[in-house]
Amino acid sequence: MKTTNKMLVRYSLYLVTDSTQAVLGDRDLAALVRQALEGGVTIVQYRDKISDTATLIDTATRLHNLTREYGVPLLINDRVDVALAVGAEGVHVGQDDMNLATARKLLGPEAIIGVTCSTVSEAHAAALGGATYLGIGSMFSTPTKKNTKAVIGTAGTRTILDHLSAMTDLPHRIATVAIGGINASNVQRVIYQSKSTFRGLDGVAVVSAIVAAEAPRQAAHELIRLIGTPPPFAGSGKAKCGNVQELMRKVVGVVKEVGIVQPLCHNMTNLVVQNFTANVALAIGASPCMANDGSEAEDLAKLDGALVINMGTPTFEGVSNYIRALRAYNTHGAPVLFDPVGAGGSRLRRDAVQKLMAGGYFDVIKGNEAEIMVVLGGPAKISQKGVDSGKSHTSEMDKARAVKKLATRERNVVVMTGAVDCISDGERTLLVRNGHPLLGMITGCGCTLGSTISAFTAVEKEDKVLAALAGLLLFEIAAEQAARQPEVRGPGTFVPAFIDALSRIAKQSEEGDGVWLAAAKVEAVEVS
Repeated sequence: MKTTNKMLVRYSLYLVTDSTQAVLGDRDLAALVRQALEGGVTIVQYRDKISDTATLIDTATRLHNLTREYGVPLLINDRVDVALAVGAEGVHVGQDDMNLATARKLLGPEAIIGVTCSTVSEAHAAALGGATYLGIGSMFSTPTKKNTKAVIGTAGTRTILDHLSAMTDLPHRIATVAIGGINASNVQRVIYQSKSTFRGLDGVAVVSAIVAAEAPRQAAHELIRLIGTPPPFAGSGKAKCGNVQELMRKVVGVVKEVGIVQPLCHNMTNLVVQNFTANVALAIGASPCMANDGSEAEDLAKLDGALVINMGTPTFEGVSNYIRALRAYNTHGAPVLFDPVGAGGSRLRRDAVQKLMAGGYFDVIKGNEAEIMVVLGGPAKISQKGVDSGKSHTSEMDKARAVKKLATRERNVVVMTGAVDCISDGERTLLVRNGHPLLGMITGCGCTLGSTISAFTAVEKEDKVLAALAGLLLFEIAAEQAARQPEVRGPGTFVPAFIDALSRIAKQSEEGDGVWLAAAKVEAVEVS
């Protein structure tokens, strides 16, 4: 088998057909594929696990006539015999289908052969075995393929891409496409967060996003547009502060900017802390909004503020509202902070973390050690009792490694709070030694810190490490100042003094007075 006239193979938008009644309905598949090709689909895979061989060959012949008209390759799922019968450009095989070596022997050296991979070992074997491309996934859970082995997400995809980049014995470059639950609402995030240090995806494969669409041509066209456009939350690529000294010189200016702009802080948070959180937001100069119904987010996301998703009191309905709001803010490029409160405290919370991490992009993830380790997916060296974290026995460098690893994986900023706080974006990692023990003796301290940092991300969108650092220093130095006040005798008298200190520092910063920042204890660490 030969690719027709050395047909150009582009994987950008890879259409996998679905002939089932539930997805295709009563529509004509060939007519739908034509519309998809007109919309910009770059490669087509005919997948039909139901029809008999004669029907498969007839339909594949019709589809091949179409794809050749548009200069687009046609691949057949699994059935090498059908591919040979119609002269298709290649096949795609799964781990349980015909093995790669046999398919290559039957189809010849120039045929396009793709292999489904969900693990590093599967990708390694397929790459060495001569696959033309890898279909990596499933990215998300999907109803179109019931025997999905594993949902690997962007993190698993990135791991496979990292491994391929490190392979030096490949006979040729292996193309990669992600598949599984990809649609217009998540395609940009998939491409952005899957990108490894040395390579990204060559394309995305979609099924229902086009086949089930009311207007396949427009659906394909919109996907092509999104694929070729950086996500709104990615930033402009402007140079960031390279060291602690540069960051510190800008902190006061960012605090001042919050007071000038008065950004909206949309909090989807637990009932216990709403009043305290709102008062803290007002004290630093922000504009708090407590709104837990996701239907409001589409309007609120347009107001150039930030969203906090605080998992303090999760419910099934609440998680659905969180995801709806998250996607609205992602669409508008407005920053979102995730506070996975008590993430390891119950099965409900662990499941909620998984759904939320799959549901959209978080600019900042803030949590204590136990919470961050649950999000990372590694073993926690600290116990969690409900929403409270136990005593840590983890070294500072191990915490820094965990924070850097998560930030690198998610391509965002991670803040781990504790006796020593850690901030990282995967490139810069900072330790902050400010704060006061009284913060740990009041309800909602961590929740209000999340809201504070979110206000800073709203005004400092380009360098979110700077935003997180400024919010953290304001919060913790205010706590230190409050604890020194003579009227403070314990947690009950600490809270009003703390709010006063936040307001005082914010006003000093608005006047250009940064004397308060002399108390900052920040250091950069090199993490291997």
